[in-house]
Amino acid sequence: MRVSRVQAEKNRQTVIDVASHLFREHGFDGIGLKDLMESAGLTQGAFYKQFASKDDLAAQASRRALESASRRWSAAAEANPQDPLGAVVGFYLSTGHRAERMDGCPVVALGSDAARQGADVKASFEAGVRDYLKMLSLWVGEPGGEEPSGKAMAILSTMVGAVLLSRAVNDEQLSKQFLQAAAESVLTESSAGDAQEGPRP
Repeated sequence: MRVSRVQAEKNRQTVIDVASHLFREHGFDGIGLKDLMESAGLTQGAFYKQFASKDDLAAQASRRALESASRRWSAAAEANPQDPLGAVVGFYLSTGHRAERMDGCPVVALGSDAARQGADVKASFEAGVRDYLKMLSLWVGEPGGEEPSGKAMAILSTMVGAVLLSRAVNDEQLSKQFLQAAAESVLTESSAGDAQEGPRP
């Protein structure tokens, strides 16, 4: 039976959504097309009607995952406008986020995989990382030009690295210490920057 254009596009979006979760859980090479399409409720034969290649899907799924992650940051910040950075640090450097293999930050889950992928996947990650940096720059009082602030880059590196390390060890206490130490470092660094600037008129 022929699938309508509307249904075909709906199926395509479903595949991108499912892939954005499964790639985070298993890695780009950790799940085959057959299993991925089955998880989306479709046949493997339908894949090539919707995507040029698995790399094409990886790039689109990465973009979807990073857009979702950016929305989570924005939602956390909007829920606590007095301390947007603290709100994002609170959820990002939490044991709950650490446990979110399928829904957590794609930079943590797939960053090392992305480094081995083609230009399209890297472009998706770069766009997402730049969104993170834009928000962080605003929250640490360094909004502005095309280039992200050094402080924002240091904060993002600390946060991503802490979640990655916290997932990589068996020792629960050590895992939590990575998250706690990073949270303290980020918030202290941010406060120190504010103090150095002095009171604002």
